Amino acid sequence: MNRLQNLLISLALISLTAGAAHAKRDAPPCAVDAAARAENLLKFHVTDGGKMPEMADAAAPVDVGDVKRIGDLKPLRGKGRYDVLEVTGHVIKAEYRIHLIYAVMQDQCLLMGQEIIEIDGPF
Repeated sequence: MNRLQNLLISLALISLTAGAAHAKRDAPPCAVDAAARAENLLKFHVTDGGKMPEMADAAAPVDVGDVKRIGDLKPLRGKGRYDVLEVTGHVIKAEYRIHLIYAVMQDQCLLMGQEIIEIDGPF
């Protein structure tokens, strides 16, 4: 390789690294936990609670960069607000919307609820 090719490869690697760091920095609190839990919930859902374990491998991994905060929610009791995070999951050709509801207290993430629904139009 010549110097120009080495320089271009180095610049590409630097921009990729900076982009990944920027994505993690912009990720909402609890994004790492949400990605892991969304993937587990998706696998649980598509395997019908473990009755069809062969479907677990069909679920695509969930990336932390795909987690987004879509708002907050008032708790049923008490004061404060829950953070609502959303992830889109994929299984074969199906697409699922996953909401994870967190109470964030002193930099700790406490999962309070979750919802999964297939994005489809059966009607």
